[in-house]
Amino acid sequence: MTKNDFLALNESQTRQFANPRNAAAGSLRQLDPAITAQRKLSLFAYAQGDVSAPVAASHWEYLQTLQSWGFTVNPLSKRISENEAEAFQTHIGQARATLPYDIDGVVYKIDDIALQNRLGFVGRAPRWAIAWKFPAERATTTLEDIEIQVGRTGALTPRARLTPVNVGGVLVQYATLHNEDEIARKDFRIGDVVELQRAGDVIPQLIRVVKRSEASTPYHFPTHCPVCGSLAVRDSDEAVRRCTGGLTCQAQITERLIHFCSRGAFDIEGMGDKTVQEFYAAGLLKSAPDIFKLPDHEAEIATREGWGKLSAANLTAAIEARRTIALPRFIFALGIRRIGENNAKLLARHYGNYANWRASMQAATEIGSDARLELGSITGVGPTIATDLAAFFAEPHNLATLDELASLLTITDAPTAATSTSPLAGKTIVFTGTLTMARPEAKARAEALGAKVTESVSKKTDYVVVGEDAGSKAKKAAELGVTILTETQFREMADLV
Repeated sequence: MTKNDFLALNESQTRQFANPRNAAAGSLRQLDPAITAQRKLSLFAYAQGDVSAPVAASHWEYLQTLQSWGFTVNPLSKRISENEAEAFQTHIGQARATLPYDIDGVVYKIDDIALQNRLGFVGRAPRWAIAWKFPAERATTTLEDIEIQVGRTGALTPRARLTPVNVGGVLVQYATLHNEDEIARKDFRIGDVVELQRAGDVIPQLIRVVKRSEASTPYHFPTHCPVCGSLAVRDSDEAVRRCTGGLTCQAQITERLIHFCSRGAFDIEGMGDKTVQEFYAAGLLKSAPDIFKLPDHEAEIATREGWGKLSAANLTAAIEARRTIALPRFIFALGIRRIGENNAKLLARHYGNYANWRASMQAATEIGSDARLELGSITGVGPTIATDLAAFFAEPHNLATLDELASLLTITDAPTAATSTSPLAGKTIVFTGTLTMARPEAKARAEALGAKVTESVSKKTDYVVVGEDAGSKAKKAAELGVTILTETQFREMADLV
């Protein structure tokens, strides 16, 4: 949304958007498409997703193709050499204020699409692109209070409540303080005048104390949960203090339910923070399975303040539409500590389907078992995450929740690579030694062809790819009779010759 269209939108309604970014996002999320159609939204086509056939050999050629098809491409896009990047950044930074739309930096991409495909992604982030952000805008204001928020894993996160101040066209009242060590290191105190910035022009954070309040005293981080009063403990190797209340803590329960309904998880339209909190307080929600029982209470919900027959029916439809869920989303929705979207995808890809994942995780609760060793050997998982997963599956109430959810849902298998003809598809591979290609590149290529990459060798390993100075993994592979490949053989099988 352009700056002028944003100002015109705000002038036409009583509810004011904070910035064009929020206005554009809010317009796209409207339940009524007629409202979205009234908003003046603009689009620059800038990248390709999955394609059935190659469109261009380079990103620059692809942009030219988009233009020939009638799409609008940002006229500031330019193909440059590496040594021109800094000058280009300076040029765009100087032109930033005169642009009709807001930007917070420049994205630099490798032009060769073949190289892009080889480099792949880390989660949702491409290895072949990087954002160079502009310096964040700063302002000063008063730190009115330090509030403690309790998350779904019990983490106590401090938040600064500020005297509202305009930073880069956005009215900021709250800012992150990260953790208790950060508060102590910078010695933030209630009543201080502080400097803040919007990191990446999005997340407000405090930078330093500008002026100390005469009445201020050092801030002491709470040792008990502000919601349930349970002891809040901090492990020696962590910066976070956590509530020990577990499922007796209202904050943790509601935050887990909010997470369950969130965009990366079940993505249930209409089940936002306020709705979850309202239904929890009313006794309609106590656990995740209760969400799928809400349609049984549609008539009751329709009579609640702020609701009606149409909104209650829409909520029912949104819930029913999510009774079928992909395994990666389901795993992420459970809110297991350290299992974000990327790790959920790793687990789903490795185990394939819900039944196998569930059985393997239960078996992994036994320390030293083959299942535990297999879990810890998954590239990107490791022993710490394996311990958290085992702890989740060791709790009977979590197993009961999984059983009830499985009875209410259809959990589809993890998506598999479309290259089933590859000799690597479905194989478990371990890389060891020094390769001529980067290890992440080799891993990304193997996974793109449908292989599973793990860190340790076991009886379930199909191939061990050895480079120079290969050590104990190559020796163990020979002892177990696992097929050993040279890097050249791997390249041939991966079509990298």
